[in-house]
Amino acid sequence: MTAETPLTWLYVPGDRPDVVRKACDAGADAVIVDLEDAVAPDRKEYARSATVELLGEPASPEAVPVHVRVNDETDVLALAGLPGLAGLRLPKITHAASVHHIAALAPGVALCPLLESALGIEHAYTVASAHPQVRSVALGEADLRADLGVRDDAGLDWSRSRVVVAARAAGLAPPIQSVFPDVRDMDGLWASCAHGRALGFLGRAAIHPRQLPVIERAFRPTPQEVEAAQEIIEAARLQAGALALPDGRFVDAAVVAQAHRTLSLAGRAR
Repeated sequence: MTAETPLTWLYVPGDRPDVVRKACDAGADAVIVDLEDAVAPDRKEYARSATVELLGEPASPEAVPVHVRVNDETDVLALAGLPGLAGLRLPKITHAASVHHIAALAPGVALCPLLESALGIEHAYTVASAHPQVRSVALGEADLRADLGVRDDAGLDWSRSRVVVAARAAGLAPPIQSVFPDVRDMDGLWASCAHGRALGFLGRAAIHPRQLPVIERAFRPTPQEVEAAQEIIEAARLQAGALALPDGRFVDAAVVAQAHRTLSLAGRAR
């Protein structure tokens, strides 16, 4: 597993530093300390100071990367330059200008703009390509659902696909899925992850450690997918150009590239 492309992300409230430390050992590939929605207004200043203290020391090479979802530029200025900070998640971004502003306040810090409104979705590509510090983009589906007035989950699929395409067009890694809010419904989480994977997402944020194994399994290639990818790569090695496998599958350069991605993802298993 590489730090650049985690599959499992665990949200934890920033005003609970004891919980943050436990989250770093919960098995996620990355931790997101939330200073925004998960923290009550009268606790935000404490959450910021506790997070600054937590990230004040350099992270060890084997440590889980810690990202922070901020509220505003006050948080950004307090966190920028801390040796334990892996990146900032920027809520409610609608324009590239906001990304440029944050990048100037936190030079060199990896940024992930969160698109949580209709306007943000409309500007998905310009936000994704706004600055070299943008390493990923993601949806904030709770706010987006409210902004669009969408009741059915399928009503978000166009916006999801828009963000997947924008990330790819900007040369970024595939986006991760937004959180699944029911921490007891593992079947629902699995089905939702399978749908997100089909749309082009890679990995997901969780709000409870019990969701992590389900997300991990959902985004790993199955043994059947690994076997099929190996067959494709071996066939392409033996014969250049387009070809058909004995079972009728057509293989060309794009199919081979997808097979290599499948094996690469499978090889990242812990």
